[in-house]
Amino acid sequence: MTLGNASAPKVFILLGFSSYPWLEMPLFTVVLVAYICTLVGNISIIMVCRVDPHLHSPMYFFLSNLSFLDLCFITTTIPQLLLNLWGPDKSISYGGCVTQFYLFHFLGATECILLAVMSVDRYIAICKPLRYPTIMCQHFCVLLVSITWFSGLANSLLQSSLTVQLPLCGNNKVDNFLCEVPVMIKMSCVDITFNMTMLSIVGIFYSLVPLSFIFVSYAFIIASVLRIKSSEGKKKAFNTCGSHVMVVSLFYGPVISMYVQPSATNSQDKDKIMSLFYSLVTPMLNPFIYTLRNKDMKGAMKRLLISLCNRRAEQM
Repeated sequence: MTLGNASAPKVFILLGFSSYPWLEMPLFTVVLVAYICTLVGNISIIMVCRVDPHLHSPMYFFLSNLSFLDLCFITTTIPQLLLNLWGPDKSISYGGCVTQFYLFHFLGATECILLAVMSVDRYIAICKPLRYPTIMCQHFCVLLVSITWFSGLANSLLQSSLTVQLPLCGNNKVDNFLCEVPVMIKMSCVDITFNMTMLSIVGIFYSLVPLSFIFVSYAFIIASVLRIKSSEGKKKAFNTCGSHVMVVSLFYGPVISMYVQPSATNSQDKDKIMSLFYSLVTPMLNPFIYTLRNKDMKGAMKRLLISLCNRRAEQM
């Protein structure tokens, strides 16, 4: 698939859901609504975290980064999916396909690490509250986020570069709605054992290792919360962490299915459902989970809406 490789096609055909033509228009409507909701929800979180001084804390700094990440993540794939669902043209250029899976894996790996960082932040806040302001200073938070983004980039450069070198022998039909490394590897006409092994190894590092950090952090958090005598204090602590646990569950399940145990014989329909889940459903649900379960976020949203309404009333 390198630019000088004769086996690399100029155009790829994203088969997507073309096997079910009756499904395309209803799915287009659902995906479009979900995409708009995701944009509005995540942009709202970023705005509120920026303008409301009550949310100028490490927790909401990481949350705004997650929202920005989800915005980039969903925009990498969903506009192309909408174009393919809308009409008969299912094509994507070679450059567009390569760009898509580079960005997709860059952002996906970054989110894996960021969710682990957010769990560590909650661990320090609940288990070491007196030292929290000192440990989670602004400089350290920026450093953690920078490491998170650079680690995602490293993953993408490794996996995508290995994939882009595989010869396709003229095969240009992608049996998915996006160009994704596991799907592209299966299209190759040579032995892909090494690539699938590397995919599993890197998948373990970027999914199971962060997930282990999350489990350990929450084991300490639960133990610490159970020692709190006040039932109100326990409820507040569990509510603070509950949103993060839900997001982790929604994101890691499909990712592990696709990357930790990839198989050349996996059902393509299953791969499409998994890809659709973590590229659309999870980014859409994240804003609702964090706003509906977070008292501070709901209060900040309310204050922002009141402020905007008052400004509009003054202008009229």
